[in-house]
Amino acid sequence: MNELERDRLSRLWEEHVRTPFPPNMRRREIEGEDMVHLDASIAGGVSSSLSEPFDEKRRDALLSCLAAVEKVLPLINDECGAIEHYERLCEMAALAVEIGNAGPR
Repeated sequence: MNELERDRLSRLWEEHVRTPFPPNMRRREIEGEDMVHLDASIAGGVSSSLSEPFDEKRRDALLSCLAAVEKVLPLINDECGAIEHYERLCEMAALAVEIGNAGPR
């Protein structure tokens, strides 16, 4: 992964932590996916990828979350910025997996 992609992930992460969680996604499940848990799982993986070496277990967990968020995105109503929120999570997960695939820094 090049520095531009790493910078993009850092900017998306900063935006994510500044943006409130969409209230309509609390206690919500779509296609068997708990939306709060999905958010937290991706956020944890992204945060780890930015701060420490990325291992195979974390990469696999993020790949699973990426598949889940891609599955539910078309089913999210755009209330309270929910689509934007989960699209950002999707992009961050994909970039973090790329960082992990690039190996140690």
